[in-house]
Amino acid sequence: MRLFAVRDYRRLFAAQVIALFGTGLTTVALGLVAYDLAGPRAAMVLGTALTIKMVLYVVIAPLAAAYVDRLPRRTFLTLLDVIRGAVVLALPLVTEVWHIYVLIALLQAASAAFTPTFQAVIPDIVTDESDYTRALSASQVASTMESLLSPVLAAVALTFMSFDRLFLGTSAGFLASALLVLSTRIPDARPSTHTRAWDKAAAGVRTFLRTPRLRGVLALNLVVAAAGSIVVVNTVNYVRDELGGTQSDVAWMLAASGTGTLLAALALPRALDRMSARTVMTSGAGVLVGGTAAAVTLVAAGLTTWTGTALVWTVIGVGMAMVITPTGKVLRSAAGRNAIPEVFAAQFSLSHLAWLITYPIAGWLGTTGGYVLTWSVLAALAATGAVGALLLWPRHEGRGTVTAPAAAVRHTRPADRSTLSKAA
Repeated sequence: MRLFAVRDYRRLFAAQVIALFGTGLTTVALGLVAYDLAGPRAAMVLGTALTIKMVLYVVIAPLAAAYVDRLPRRTFLTLLDVIRGAVVLALPLVTEVWHIYVLIALLQAASAAFTPTFQAVIPDIVTDESDYTRALSASQVASTMESLLSPVLAAVALTFMSFDRLFLGTSAGFLASALLVLSTRIPDARPSTHTRAWDKAAAGVRTFLRTPRLRGVLALNLVVAAAGSIVVVNTVNYVRDELGGTQSDVAWMLAASGTGTLLAALALPRALDRMSARTVMTSGAGVLVGGTAAAVTLVAAGLTTWTGTALVWTVIGVGMAMVITPTGKVLRSAAGRNAIPEVFAAQFSLSHLAWLITYPIAGWLGTTGGYVLTWSVLAALAATGAVGALLLWPRHEGRGTVTAPAAAVRHTRPADRSTLSKAA
């Protein structure tokens, strides 16, 4: 509560939450638009649209992180919200598949620039060390809760309205986010220690590659993306065509995965008090491998039922939460305070790189090769990532030695070194 007593952070956090839910609701509604336009080929359309999203996230997010200290950040964040609101407002008007691709490119380019800019602003308005850590955690929790609540809100809304009106509400949300950003006092950015933009963009990636626990996180990103693509890309066609469900049923099935996320989120704080983040995250990877294998069994054995599908989707939600929720803690423990924004920006891009691999598989192969082949490939990728995480992340590294770059530790005050050790 002390953190939310900071006026500017409170408003900026509210803007982030509204924008997150706007993006989540748009994703649900986008799947329904794709089904209206393409029918049985909706998964291919949605997979292509989400692939465009991932390409832009991987390319634009590091560049935004590199140049954010050279831009008027409040104006920039406000402009990004306005662009997203205008794009979402235009989505119900599309009549051709290529219209979706163009509008999604604009929407996700703005979203890709928003997140690293938001993360770079936090340390300038939350100056206390412990509050800064809490602010990063709050942002992580908001992202996790969005994955739970967006499908539920969409399901409730679609009970009373058509999905094109859902876009109207989402657009209004982005404009509300823009107004909150405008009401926030955001100081000028501090110059980066890296003189060249590319150095700053690549700094976080270099930290990932030389830190064992972060290399493990890279492998775990693949596990999450492989399992999550089944839910995000294939649910629309699977529910509408295989189960004979409605638009609202699609949202409720997505909410089943979100329910698994919530159940895991409630249990994780106690679990992380007793176990290392490595143990929790690799166990989550095992749950996701089991969930993808169960999905393959579901379709291969002809057990296409509402109950079976909802159960598998819930298991996948549990596994995703077990991997994603502790990630912020691992990132903080692996870098000095000055390097934290760069490491978070790198995770943002690298995690989306994993989705860039799995989204096309779920969309294109799912349309041409069927669910058994597609989900088998994704299950194999999930298993590969899980094994890779166990090999790349040594067991002793999960128990608490900070592996921040020597330069980062050398320029840290004694008190800050103690903080880093406790964080690990």
